[in-house]
Amino acid sequence: MSTPTTSRPERGAELELTIDSLAYGGAGVARLDGYVVFVQGAIPGDRVRAVVGKSKRAFAEARTVEVIEAGPDRVEPQAGHPGAAWQILAYERQLEAKQFLVDDALRRIGHLDGFVLEEIVAAKEQWRYRNKLEYSFGHDESGQLVCGFHAPGRWDLIESVTDCMLASQRGNEIREQVIGWCRSQGLTALDRRSGEGLLRNLVIREGRRTGQFQVRIVTSVGDLDAESLEQAVDCDSLLWSEIDGVAEVTSGGRTRLVGGKEAIEEEISGLSLRISPEAFFQTNTEMAEQLYSIAGDYAALKGWERLYDLYCGIGTVGLTMATRAAELWGLEIIEDAIADAIENARLNEIDNAHFYAGNVRLALSELVAKAGRPDVMVLDPPRAGLSQKIVRRVIEAGPKRIIYISCNPTTLAPNAAQLVEAGWRLTRVRPVDMFPQTPHIECVALLERQTT
Repeated sequence: MSTPTTSRPERGAELELTIDSLAYGGAGVARLDGYVVFVQGAIPGDRVRAVVGKSKRAFAEARTVEVIEAGPDRVEPQAGHPGAAWQILAYERQLEAKQFLVDDALRRIGHLDGFVLEEIVAAKEQWRYRNKLEYSFGHDESGQLVCGFHAPGRWDLIESVTDCMLASQRGNEIREQVIGWCRSQGLTALDRRSGEGLLRNLVIREGRRTGQFQVRIVTSVGDLDAESLEQAVDCDSLLWSEIDGVAEVTSGGRTRLVGGKEAIEEEISGLSLRISPEAFFQTNTEMAEQLYSIAGDYAALKGWERLYDLYCGIGTVGLTMATRAAELWGLEIIEDAIADAIENARLNEIDNAHFYAGNVRLALSELVAKAGRPDVMVLDPPRAGLSQKIVRRVIEAGPKRIIYISCNPTTLAPNAAQLVEAGWRLTRVRPVDMFPQTPHIECVALLERQTT
C-alpha cells in the first residue's frame, strides 16, 4: 500500500512513483508534492513501485521492486550482474544524460558559464571494454564459494557472476579458473562479521593490445598452495596479496609473485607501457586514447613549454605529450607507479621526462623551486578532486594553461570555480564516455590564465 504523498515516507514504505529525470550517480528522480525521492533502477518516464531505504528531511532513497509502466527509453538489460546500472537506458540517452550532468554540475555547483561544452565522445565498445575488474569472494545460500560483485546496497552479500559483460571473454575464463581452483582447495571467503575465512578479492588486469593478463588474488593472512595455483591459472603475471584487518581493500599488505612476471605490458597512443599491480591505469584502454588526445589538443604545446603532470600515475598522459614539450615533470604519491613512469620513459626513449614520488600538496612547491614554473599543467586527481590546499599550490605555481582530467564533474565544478576566481578562465570542456552502461562520467576541462 502506497504511503500518502502529503507526508515524508518512512523507511520500508512502498511508493508508486513516476520518474522525471536522472541525478548524478545514476538514480532516477521522482517527487512527492515537492519531496524528492532518488530511485535506483529507474529511468525517466518509468512508473515504478519502489521501497524506501533511507528517509531524510530533504529527500528519500528507494529501490525499484517493480516496473509498472516502462518509459520510452527503457531497454532490456543484457548483463545479469551488478556493475551496469544504466544498461536499462538506451545508449543514446546515456550519452545525452552524461552531457547534461556535466553541464549541470559546472553551472549549478560551480556557478560557471562562458565555456564551450563540446559534444561527448561516445564509447567505441559498449560492452566488454574494461581492462581491469575487481571481484569479491563470498558464499551463496547453499554455502558454495562464489566470486562476483556485491549485491546493490549490500556489503555482506556477493552475487556470483559467470559471464561479466564488462570483461573480455578471456578475462572471464581466467576468473573461472581461479574460482574452480579455490573450490578444489576447500578455501572459504572471509566472513567480515566473524573474521573467519581466507579469500577476499580477485583482481584481473588485461593488456588489451598485448593480450597479457595479470591475476592477483587477495586474501587475509594465511596459507595458499602457491605452486598448485600457478599450475591452475593461465596468465602472464600471478600475484598473491595478504592483507590484515576487515576493510575491503585490494591495495596494501604484502604482495608476492607466484608465477610469471611482476608487471604486464600495454600499448597506448604509440607508447609501450609497463603496468605494476597497484599502479593506476585508465580502465578503458581504447577510450583512454581518446581522452589523452583531447588533453593533448587542449595543451596546445609548441615545443618550448615546461609541462607538469600531477597525479601522473605510470606517466601515461604526460608521456603522450612529452615529445611536443621542452620538458616533462611528473608527480605521483605511489612509488611503484613512479618506478613504472621512469621505466616507461626509458622504454619509449623519451629523455626529457622527469618523475618524482611525493604528495602533491607537499611536493608541488618543492618541484616548482627545483624545475621552475610550469607553462602547462595536467591534473588528473582522484574522484574527490583537489583539496583547497592543493588548489592554492596550483595557483601559486601559476601555469598558463591547466588541463583538468576529471572522473567526477561534481568535484571538478568547485575546483574550476576556485581557479576561475583566482584568475583563470574555463574555456572548453569535453565529456568522454569511458564507462558505458554506468553513470560514471569522465571529462577534460581547459582553464586558461587571463592576462591583464
